[in-house]
Amino acid sequence: MKTEIKHKWFYNQSVEVIWEYLTKAELIEKWLMPNDFEPIVGHEFKFTTNPVPGLALDGIFYCKVLEITPLKKLVYSWKGGSSKNKVTFDTIVEWTLESKDNGTELRLVHSGFKEENGSILTAMFDGWDKNIQKMFNHIKSE
Repeated sequence: MKTEIKHKWFYNQSVEVIWEYLTKAELIEKWLMPNDFEPIVGHEFKFTTNPVPGLALDGIFYCKVLEITPLKKLVYSWKGGSSKNKVTFDTIVEWTLESKDNGTELRLVHSGFKEENGSILTAMFDGWDKNIQKMFNHIKSE
């Protein structure tokens, strides 16, 4: 069984533009979810969305910034479940940016899923791709 999600995208925009969409709370909200993210190692934050009872998710994802290398790498934990005290999955999200061909290659590795997280992994695999497309559309429209 897969235990991680891997995606790679290319943008014609600079690393600086893509980095802003990964690290500014108001821009993250445009393509992902409402949040209280701050790009500070150790900062605990939440993403909020509608509950998904079928996956035992209360709609709140509990996260913590683990690593930042400005304009290159962002890593945070990502936990979710039916409540803060009933975590169904405890994973790591890693974003890597690389300047390439007059644009930016953006890579995502979302790792740490367990066998019992198969339905969540599948939903998130599709969700990341859909949400990154939303990010791309916002960037193009600005």
